[in-house]
Amino acid sequence: MQSRFKVKKRKILEQLDTPDVDYQDLSPKGSIDTPIRPLISDINGISGLVTTSSCSGRISVFLEGRKKEAHDAELPSETDVSRAGPGGKGGGAWLFISHDPVDFSEHPHFMSSFGLQSSDAGKEMAPNDSCRYIHLKFEPMVCTTTTLTVIVAAMSAGLRESGAVGLSTPKMGDLNPMVAVRSTGYSFDAIIGYQDENDNNIALVDEAYLSILVRIANDRFKVNTERIARFRAALLEQYSEAMTVSALKPEWEDPEIRRHRKREEGLARQRELASSQTASDT
Repeated sequence: MQSRFKVKKRKILEQLDTPDVDYQDLSPKGSIDTPIRPLISDINGISGLVTTSSCSGRISVFLEGRKKEAHDAELPSETDVSRAGPGGKGGGAWLFISHDPVDFSEHPHFMSSFGLQSSDAGKEMAPNDSCRYIHLKFEPMVCTTTTLTVIVAAMSAGLRESGAVGLSTPKMGDLNPMVAVRSTGYSFDAIIGYQDENDNNIALVDEAYLSILVRIANDRFKVNTERIARFRAALLEQYSEAMTVSALKPEWEDPEIRRHRKREEGLARQRELASSQTASDT
């Protein structure tokens, strides 16, 4: 019978083999990011490892979900679908996503690319306490995989916020710890607008400031790409050394069987020695 891990890995690999036109996952993009595909392939090619989710890093513009108010508890559950927790967490909508540095020639006007409107001339920008803010974010790569030994390669690559995210023992027996490989130290989040009472997305900054933020995000992408490459190299080196040591290490042998084998080998040598002495005497 296959272990739970092997069954899980087989299903994940079958899903990844699905043609791109048919593949769909739960990420906003709905598929694996191209920049991280080589790393995913290498991880899944190592015995005992498999990825469960990944993101190569992204620049995004995100509209918060509707904040929960005190009176929300009195509303029927079906009206609560778009409500979010503190800070607009949960719900919300993606206004823009890129898993590569943003090409300025393709987006000459970030205000329109991000779905924002300039505030009316002379109108004071005063979002109220319950408004939904709009964020421009850069989020570095993250990759969730099995086995704690991955942390060694992650740390050496500068992904210092990596760590275990699941250590509970499943009821069926196998312990498959999950590790998130990540580094949040070069991420950033800037509020660039809000949604008014008429559901208009109003900018709180101008075009020049949006350009500055995008340039910063593009620079962070360079760091992100370098760390992905370093992690991939460190991981392959670590497991290459482990496989070499494993190949050179003799297979485990039951102590009783080993004693019997050694005894038989000793008796065989004694018989050979006695035979050779008899031959020399004649």
